[in-house]
Parts: sequence; C-alpha cells; structure tokens
Amino acid sequence: MTTDSIGTDWAAWQESWDRQQEWYLPDREERFRIMLDMVEAFAGPTPRVLDLACGTGTITARLFDRFPGATSTGVDLDPALLAIARGTFEGDDRVTLVEADLKDPAWTAALPYDSYDAVLTATALHWLHLDDLTDLYGRLAKLTRDGGVFMNADHMPDETTPRINAAEREQRHARMEEARQAGVLDWADWWRLAAADPVLAGPTARRFEIYGEHADGETPSAAWHAAALREKGFAEARPVWCSPSDTLLLALK
Repeated sequence: MTTDSIGTDWAAWQESWDRQQEWYLPDREERFRIMLDMVEAFAGPTPRVLDLACGTGTITARLFDRFPGATSTGVDLDPALLAIARGTFEGDDRVTLVEADLKDPAWTAALPYDSYDAVLTATALHWLHLDDLTDLYGRLAKLTRDGGVFMNADHMPDETTPRINAAEREQRHARMEEARQAGVLDWADWWRLAAADPVLAGPTARRFEIYGEHADGETPSAAWHAAALREKGFAEARPVWCSPSDTLLLALK
C-alpha cells in the first residue's frame, strides 16, 4: 500500500487501520459482535452510545451497520485518528465527534448529552495509569443511565497464570511475525504511512507531540476492572467474552 493509493479515501484509511489492528487482535471482530449483542440486550435497536477513545470510529461504524437508528458520540484526543473519523462520518447527523483528554476532569462538559445507554471502548484504556482510570470510571458511572452499560474490551492479563501467559504470548508473537513477513503493516509502519500523507501529516505530527510513540499506561486484570467499576457506582460487572489475551468486561449501572 502506498500513500498514493489511499490519499483522502477515508474508507481506505479505515480498511488500513483495521488490517493493522487485526495483526495484533485476530479476533477483533468477534469482540465487537459480542459488544453489540450486549448493547441490543440492554438498550434495544436505537441506542445512544458514547464511543470512548473512538479513534477512527471503528465501534461507531459497526454500531451503524447493525443499528442504523443509533446515535453516537465519539471522544478522542488523537488528531490524526479523529481526522479519519471526521472524514468517514462527514454529513452523518447521527455522529458527534469531540476532541477531549479523558484525563481532564472537565471532558464530559463537551458532550452533547448528559447520559448514555451504552459507553463502549476497545483497546484504548490501557494507555491510562490506574489512578486516571479509576477517576474515569467514576465519571462514566455518572454518564451511564440506570440500566445502561459500560463495556471495555482490552488487554487484561491474569498475573496468577504466568506459564499460560508466556505460552500464549510466544504463539501470538510467532504468528504476528509470520504475518509481518507476508507484508502486514504493524503499528509503526502504519504511522509512517500516515505521516507521509499530505492530509494526515500535520495531524500525525501533532499526535506524536501529544503521545510520543506510545503512552505508558497499565493493564490490570479483569478482576481489578470489575472491582473498580463496582466501587465507582456500577451495580454489576464481569467478563462477557475473552480470548487467550484479552477480555470484554461489561458493567451494568
């Protein structure tokens, strides 16, 4: 893939992002399917959704494919990924995109609604340290309506199973290397492509000023997430899907 082949074709950028993410997460679509199953179970076919750390709008796109009557608010700080999201959803009045820092206590003031049926996020909150994540969970409890849900699909390793973890990691990395040798873009390759594009070059430069190569966050266990969410105001919390390395955790308000 070259920059000439993508240009400002936002669908192509979305496809490129998906393929890069699937290199790390081959079961990525399965977690989204279960996530939307649970949205339907708790909020029906026309949910109001907060797409938290939305990136390019991956969750929102799948939400609309399944529930055309849904509405979505996407929140992120990354100017490059938000540029792709804005290009993708331009003219779609079901979407509001908000540029905000989730570590800023005032970020919720920029939202168009006071409450949501579902708050959804995937492969993002491991960029936060535990204190910031705990504070965020408290704010999300206030944003989620009674009977609504928060779902987080992310890396949630269990440190009590070190041999299982090591075997899974070794196999996953071997498969990733095979795919890379076959030409799949990794994280660094994808960002080099974005930096070379005339439209995304500026937002990409700003993105690296904000984050550097990658934020230095933490990856607590699913049990930690569930306990923190209950402490901050959710009534129930537990995993509803897992892979050998990741978990989709649902919290019910």
